[in-house]
Amino acid sequence: MGFFSKIKEGLKKTRDAVIGQIDNMLCSATVIDEDLFDELEEMLVMGDVGVETSQKIRQKLVERVKEEGVSVPYQITGLLEEIVSEMLSGDNELNLETQPSIILVIGVNGVGKTTTIGKLAKILSNQGKKVLLAAADTFRAAAIEQLDIWAERSGCEIIKQSEGSDPAAVIFDAISAAKARNADVIICDTAGRLHNKKYLMDELAKINRVIDRELPNASKEKLLVLDATTGQNAVNQAEQFRDATGITGIVLTKLDGTAKGGVVLAIRDGLNIPVKYIGVGEQIDDLQPFNAEEFTKALFTKTEK
Repeated sequence: MGFFSKIKEGLKKTRDAVIGQIDNMLCSATVIDEDLFDELEEMLVMGDVGVETSQKIRQKLVERVKEEGVSVPYQITGLLEEIVSEMLSGDNELNLETQPSIILVIGVNGVGKTTTIGKLAKILSNQGKKVLLAAADTFRAAAIEQLDIWAERSGCEIIKQSEGSDPAAVIFDAISAAKARNADVIICDTAGRLHNKKYLMDELAKINRVIDRELPNASKEKLLVLDATTGQNAVNQAEQFRDATGITGIVLTKLDGTAKGGVVLAIRDGLNIPVKYIGVGEQIDDLQPFNAEEFTKALFTKTEK
């Protein structure tokens, strides 16, 4: 299955539930009026796009309809696609300019964090980068073993200590090893953060201090892994993590299993956090770099009956 086909298939539930419903409404409408825009906005909100972002999309649509003299309701779909693509664009690529660069991966348990690390390691390895994994999730049962399996699958080395070790110490060891072995990228697993638990946030702050001290000039990414199936709860998590730790990007997993893909817009526009990768399946190559144009095209391409 090709790149576009994979994303298109992964977005099928969202496309059918949200964009399909909007398209059907616009095709059956006879006039463009306030009632039509009210209904369209309501559909966006129900599709987990978020209230503020849905209102913004509505306003942009009203302006473009007037600017372009659109008088037929079904033509609004094309304008909506343009607006969505524009809102999702910008800063979608990882910043990995230095050797080594470091990626800190955070997120609550159950979102697919460790699996995402393994898949990302495989992607970067396939690009010719030497990747080192740091098993700093030292508290969850079997987390180290799970990352070990992914290290083997992706052909990467792993730095680990015993269960219950200081996560910051694991990160220190990984940075030292990366320098000695000329690694290009360090990907750090962390414990499943509950965003309302202060001691876990304090631990993350300690890890950040180690990174800033040992790699002060390195390219750094802080990626928050979110489960798309949780909809607006994912937005709430992103907001809390952003405020507490600073986030450079989002990895949105399990898009293929939900009709709540509109949450991508809520996160990108509402929180101003770029989406870097999306997960559209269980296979190792089902983690895809986020491309706003391709994503939007896949979202608006009609499902064949």
